[in-house]
Amino acid sequence: MDPDIRRTGAPEPAGTTKLKPTRISGTWVAVLASIVVLVFLLIFILQNLTSTTIHFLGIAATLPLGVALLFAAIGGAVMVALVGAARILQLRRQAKRGLRAPSR
Repeated sequence: MDPDIRRTGAPEPAGTTKLKPTRISGTWVAVLASIVVLVFLLIFILQNLTSTTIHFLGIAATLPLGVALLFAAIGGAVMVALVGAARILQLRRQAKRGLRAPSR
């Protein structure tokens, strides 16, 4: 397409307009990606049903290996989320202080 046509304000030819992605389309992509990840997780757990003994803080439990690894991954994700949330709160407080400070 000729760049001069866009500058003049003339309409673009039919069928060449590009739609911007919406938040809902992004959400659907995320949902579909999550479903794929969950299917792979389910396959992983079903293929690793061998029982294993897990020791943590003096407690011993017998779990299927896939489930134990899933719990470990969830624990790691929770720790990352907590650190991220603490950092976001810290930045928000810092931004509020910056807004309250008198401008010179």
